Amino acid sequence: MTRFSALFLSALLTAPTAQAAELVMFESEICPWCELWDRELAAVYPKTPEGKRAPLRRVDNMMKRPDDLKFIQNIRYTPVFVLIEDGKEYGRIDGYPGEDFFWGLLGEMLDELPEVVN
Repeated sequence: MTRFSALFLSALLTAPTAQAAELVMFESEICPWCELWDRELAAVYPKTPEGKRAPLRRVDNMMKRPDDLKFIQNIRYTPVFVLIEDGKEYGRIDGYPGEDFFWGLLGEMLDELPEVVN
């Protein structure tokens, strides 16, 4: 390996990476609305354009919050869906309002995200 290629490889490995959008679902085992979301949407969500743009990340609200999500505040009940990208919250859906309202509200939040450049 040449010195240039070693430096180039080192720069690639240490360069900051862009974080993709995520839809974080705060849930709990005893939440009937979480169970309803699971029955109605859990299987289809990852196959949708919305699910591809903002993959679902599930977080048990009764457990210690992961360090990278500590900036998300005021989660008092479940489910709460929080759209994040690059450490910033772009919107949230408190509760599960049913399938039709969920998709509409999620679409509005996704419209707030910066444009994806390929």
